[in-house]
Amino acid sequence: MPAAHPLLDLPYGTVPDPDEFLRAAIRWHFSKETGSPFWLDRADRLDFDPIEAVRTFDDLRLFPNFANELRDVRAEDLVPRGYGARPGIVGVFDSGGTTGAPKRVVMLQEWLDLLLAHSNAQLDAHGVPRDVNWLLSIPSGPHMVGASFQQLVAGRGGLSFAVDIDPRWVKKIIARGDQAEADAYTEHLIDQIQHPLRSQDIGVLMLTPPVLERLCRRDELVELVREKVKAIMWVGTQLDPDTRNLYRTELFPDAVLCSGFGNTMTLGHVTERPGLGDEDPCVYDPFSPYITYNVVDLAERRPVEYGERGRVVMHYVGKSLFLPNNVERDEATRIRPLPGQAGDAVADIAPVREFDDEKVIEGVY
Repeated sequence: MPAAHPLLDLPYGTVPDPDEFLRAAIRWHFSKETGSPFWLDRADRLDFDPIEAVRTFDDLRLFPNFANELRDVRAEDLVPRGYGARPGIVGVFDSGGTTGAPKRVVMLQEWLDLLLAHSNAQLDAHGVPRDVNWLLSIPSGPHMVGASFQQLVAGRGGLSFAVDIDPRWVKKIIARGDQAEADAYTEHLIDQIQHPLRSQDIGVLMLTPPVLERLCRRDELVELVREKVKAIMWVGTQLDPDTRNLYRTELFPDAVLCSGFGNTMTLGHVTERPGLGDEDPCVYDPFSPYITYNVVDLAERRPVEYGERGRVVMHYVGKSLFLPNNVERDEATRIRPLPGQAGDAVADIAPVREFDDEKVIEGVY
């Protein structure tokens, strides 16, 4: 089995120079001995040689956005040949399917281990306790978030109690204008959440803003959360600053409240920047150099100024997968990154109204 460049196998906490790391990843993914069938096939369609032309993260703009091809590609063709016959795959995971057929990626255990090490460091920085049980009301099945957080909770010393969310079904309900049924589905989720919340030792609650808002309509459940839960993590759809402040200061003042931002096309998630005040926006720093963001003016194809809003372009650069220049359905405010990071930090993330000629519906996730 061909050896990878040492930069591609660094342990968590050892941060490579981003551009040197990128060049090592490009050589891995576009060499015939180690690259995936997906990228080796598409290399012939490019009007440049990636190994020669891509020297810095700014050069990733040379690539077309191939993300839509992930709707139909054979999953095995995404795995680099350099891993050999048994690459240690965690699973094949789908995007949300908000704008048509879902896109599909393959996650390897070595990447998930690195991602979870980063997640643990971020949760520790927020003061989220270890050795407690989590109640997770998030998508499972074909969605990455369920599988990754089950492993994260186990590694932190707790048990996972799961209430599955089917985001595609809720979006279909909303698309046909049946708000009553959408409300009934959310109530169904709360009915399921209440049982483990009452009967089990739950230290962390992980759910989406619409589900948290619906939970807060039941006074007895608010009291249970106040009594038991040490931290609340919200993910998926965004939470407006006023509601976030209400939860932090009035409803759950003794619990850590923090948020996560994730995307299938970057094979992962990050937690909001620690130390933000009640009036600050939720800022998300990239897990550089693996997960990076750019906030751009799509019409001009240039970065917006810091503090201005633009479309989010995401890149995933790793040993197990390479997905550059993916234009996302989200807008965000461009924030200056922390020292040494590639790309931008992002804040105030919100979906555009339409994406790929489809109306964007958030629903409960």
